[in-house]
Amino acid sequence: MLYNLLYPLSDQFSAFNLFRYLTFRTGGAVITALLVAFVFGPPLIAWLKRKQKRGQPIRGDGPQSHIVTKQGTPTMGGVLILLAFLIATLLWADLTNRYVWACLWVTTGFGLVGFADDYLKVTRANSRGLPGKVKLVIEAGVALAAIAWIMQASGPELSGRLAVPLLKGVLLDLGLFFYVFGVVVIVGASNAVNLTDGLDGLAIVPVIIAAATFALISYLVGNAVFSNYLQITAVPGAGELAVFCGALVGAGLGFLWFNAPPAMVFMGDTGSLSLGGALGAVAVVTKHEIVLAIVGGLFVLETVSVIVQVASFKLTGRRVFRMAPLHHHFEEKGWAESTVVIRFWIIAVILALVGLSTLKLR
Repeated sequence: MLYNLLYPLSDQFSAFNLFRYLTFRTGGAVITALLVAFVFGPPLIAWLKRKQKRGQPIRGDGPQSHIVTKQGTPTMGGVLILLAFLIATLLWADLTNRYVWACLWVTTGFGLVGFADDYLKVTRANSRGLPGKVKLVIEAGVALAAIAWIMQASGPELSGRLAVPLLKGVLLDLGLFFYVFGVVVIVGASNAVNLTDGLDGLAIVPVIIAAATFALISYLVGNAVFSNYLQITAVPGAGELAVFCGALVGAGLGFLWFNAPPAMVFMGDTGSLSLGGALGAVAVVTKHEIVLAIVGGLFVLETVSVIVQVASFKLTGRRVFRMAPLHHHFEEKGWAESTVVIRFWIIAVILALVGLSTLKLR
């Protein structure tokens, strides 16, 4: 909004020319989201505590230590993330950019699904919220609308095409199958982050790392000079998503202030579903869907651990891991929660660096 209002006045006030630069507006989005989270965090958490009383229902089939250590902690902290993120994005992004609105649609839509799920859990005092099939159907509908939006904005040269990392100039034409592929990417990323959100600070830091990585990727693919130099697929207009990702980083950092061990609040499905969906949508716009699987490899590992555990138990009656998702396996092995969290953060950093390396290796 600031860009749309102030940049046209740059001829009269030269200082407003700053709003022309993505780097300036991305930095502004980070700081704005961070400040909003700091200002609204304490009163929101206090309000959630009063309303929820017993806090987030703790799953009985999870680690027994959680029943003691996490009982009474309020959930739905994702509301704080969404509030900070939306204010920062709407203030600093170019609101005429269709990619921004497509990604906002996914983030908000998935956030509302997560909110409904969290609300049912809290009001019923039960760890089960919306039925899984219902959530997936709604998420798929939101993602499908976003894919159609993105394909229309991309133009005929990019619409329905998949870029392959490490191969310069290779764009696979998936045709109508791209709708299915895009939905899988967005819904899969959303639920992968949701599965990872099980320990204090475990999910939010990898999300921040992934968002920062895709802020850089968005900037590069949206810049004709840099995309040509790196020989990556140029996506005109995608650079504006650097501001979007900057807002995610700032909101994530602000939430981490309150979610750091011992957590004062959990993000709940309101946060995890919306954040994962946002990353998936940005990956689809920037033609880096496969790179998302690398950068967000930690989320992939957590998801695969659940799939392997369920499949093994149903087929053989045996469990591969002591408990799934993977972070609970290491808890059951005796690792301290902080040890699991920090080591997983380190893995997330390494995977982000590997993902970034694909930009140059062609």
